[in-house]
Amino acid sequence: MSLSDFFTPIDQKKVVPAKGYYTSQLGSKIEYFGVDFPSFGDKTDIAIIGVQEDRNAVNNSGCSLGPDYVREKLYRLNEGNYNTKIVDLGNIRQGATITDTYIALKTVVSELVKKDIIPVIIGGGQDLTYAQYLAYEDLEQKVDLVIVDSHFDLDDDNITTSESIETTSESYLNKIFLHEPNYLFNYSNLGYQTYFASQDSLRVMEKLYFDVHRLGELSGNVAVAEPIIRNASMISFDMSAIRSSDAAGNANATPNGFYGEEACQIARYAGFNDKLSSIGFYEFNPAYDNNGQTATLLAQMIWYFMDGFYNRKRDFPLNPKSQYLIYKTSLKHDEHEVVFVKSKKSDRWWMQVPYPAGGSKNERFHLVPCQYDDYKTAVSGEMPDLWWRTYQKLN
Repeated sequence: MSLSDFFTPIDQKKVVPAKGYYTSQLGSKIEYFGVDFPSFGDKTDIAIIGVQEDRNAVNNSGCSLGPDYVREKLYRLNEGNYNTKIVDLGNIRQGATITDTYIALKTVVSELVKKDIIPVIIGGGQDLTYAQYLAYEDLEQKVDLVIVDSHFDLDDDNITTSESIETTSESYLNKIFLHEPNYLFNYSNLGYQTYFASQDSLRVMEKLYFDVHRLGELSGNVAVAEPIIRNASMISFDMSAIRSSDAAGNANATPNGFYGEEACQIARYAGFNDKLSSIGFYEFNPAYDNNGQTATLLAQMIWYFMDGFYNRKRDFPLNPKSQYLIYKTSLKHDEHEVVFVKSKKSDRWWMQVPYPAGGSKNERFHLVPCQYDDYKTAVSGEMPDLWWRTYQKLN
């Protein structure tokens, strides 16, 4: 089966302006599925995918119509100081069942990642995150998942049986946590709001040593999220994590959340991440948008993701070793030393966490992205919390 079998062409009347595009605009740079399905050239870097599925987007019916509204704004943005090699594959239409849509998205994402092409998914409901995650099953690799969301989507999945892969935008995280075989190594949340999170769910996160970060921790200081984003192999961004004044185009939008420029900064950090292999932007609903503002913001977020991608430093994995500085620190009450690695190219930091005995046949330690503050904590003689949580997960 060809990838083209999953897609319908973009309605060019909705997207392309009557006068066409300037040569500097992305619309003249991106090869999109208008008439002919794009060919993957010698090196396609990014593939844009629209998904027209909203049947299980709780309280946000209409978000399936979002992709073309975003394209209209994205294609009018100017290319940055690099040569983009991007294709737009068009839209995955609703399947006869929700399961059919999930399988189509899973197959497409898996095939693109195998080709070393990053899928940028414009949803649809955030339940599609589960289909995005399932793509990694075929790849047989551990997943570090980062979700930008004001809620933990851990509701009991009453609508489906354990045999079904169908889920909802409020319960897909349960599906991911309980999936067998388990190939989730780490889950991180950015921007949860405590009044939307039950204490039970917070206890679950703590028990599983997952990284969850309140909006208040990150607001006005998004840079602290960079190491968390740098650790992700896949990202799911719920547009309701942005405050309603900046992104009204979502039936579940609330007064508090990230500012638009912070959302763009998060997207750029994601693009900058050498390890990231897929990203999805979900829950944008044009029915609630105010003068195209949310569509424009989401287009700008995708632009920043591309900008980050084309400015990658390619300093992970750590090779050659001459490009890195090694710092060793001793702890106060322990014989143990903590080893840090700093890239000369990007000034970014990693911390070495040893595998428990017999934990890995090929490697002696796991490298986890960290901040300079973690190094300062270790220099003061204290164990960084990130080291401890990572060690527990390796166990």
